[in-house]
Amino acid sequence: MAAPRQPQKSTYDVIVIGAGIQGSFTAYHLAQRHKDTLLLEQFLLPHSRGSSHGQSRIIRSAYAQEYYSRMMPESFRIWQQLEAETGTTLYRQTGLVLLGPPGEPELEACRRSLGVAEVLDAAALAQRFPGFRLQAGQVAVLDSTAGVLFADRALRAVQEVFRRHGGTLRDGEKVLRIEPGPTVTVTTTAGVYKAPRLIITAGAWAGALGEQLGLRLPLQPLRINVCYWREKQPGSAGLGSVTPCFLTLGLSQAPHGIYGLPSIEYPGLMKVCHHHGSPTDPEKRDQAPLSDPNPDIALLSSFISSYLPGLETQPVVMETCLYTNTPDEDFILDRHPKFSNIVIGAGFSGHGFKLAPVVGKLLCELSLGEEPSHNMTHFAITRFPGVLGAA
Repeated sequence: MAAPRQPQKSTYDVIVIGAGIQGSFTAYHLAQRHKDTLLLEQFLLPHSRGSSHGQSRIIRSAYAQEYYSRMMPESFRIWQQLEAETGTTLYRQTGLVLLGPPGEPELEACRRSLGVAEVLDAAALAQRFPGFRLQAGQVAVLDSTAGVLFADRALRAVQEVFRRHGGTLRDGEKVLRIEPGPTVTVTTTAGVYKAPRLIITAGAWAGALGEQLGLRLPLQPLRINVCYWREKQPGSAGLGSVTPCFLTLGLSQAPHGIYGLPSIEYPGLMKVCHHHGSPTDPEKRDQAPLSDPNPDIALLSSFISSYLPGLETQPVVMETCLYTNTPDEDFILDRHPKFSNIVIGAGFSGHGFKLAPVVGKLLCELSLGEEPSHNMTHFAITRFPGVLGAA
């Protein structure tokens, strides 16, 4: 169902391009600050063309990078606030097990981020969560705060509150041109809009929009296979069971990591995916890669055979999603180096959804010229050489 048409006007306090979860939370915070905000989306809502669709995402406190782990308490609070504002359940606590070799640096950093965290050996994990089988010598770190965010429901909720606070959401309008200046002009397929502030949260399309503004953002869109695997015993891996989410760190057979969620989206099917994919053009994401279109299926099948013996070893449903990765997999959250009234939020690298409430707040603060409420050093555009000077 497309967003309801709202009265057409041309001038706003702020324009946000891209109504995925990051742009929608940015617009949410701006509207709550009483800024007249236009949120533009190129596709008719809801859609599955970007990175914010689907029913489920993992939310967790455990992070190897302390700058993300420091954001998570506030992120949890804002998700809970959104639940209260809309009367909608957006989060289910399931716990998360992080699987890997003992002493693995990222796993150890995650354990430290939790303060006091349970560490389970193979026998303890199998007793606590019978669906999992660790290999000899490996351990599992338990994040009991973690769980599942209901992604589609969450996106609708934040857009609903944005509109309730007077925001304007216009979908089915692709941005054709951005003209910087003290007043930024944005031309779409349906109109021309002006505002003294612009925020770009366009996901896999952020690179192309950045080029219009003289930026060469090092963004690589990836086409991700989202795979669902049938339970051998129906109900064994559902939310009603004791199945947690999981994430692998430092396993030699999964260099980019594997993650999984309980059976939610399809009854009797558990979501298990490789945290990596094939480079793609977002306009051509439905075209299979010229190489093997499913390079990670064998990897996932082998992992499931060893670690999740209660699942069949071939996926029964495969969908696609887009990641937009930076070289270091940290976000870009910064003002344009030349046009300080234009802010970029990009490169969420497959781990940004859970942090969207705080990301939106930071982008709002940057746009309003305020001191950001978190340290932004790791998110600067200029950490990448050669960003300025695109044709």
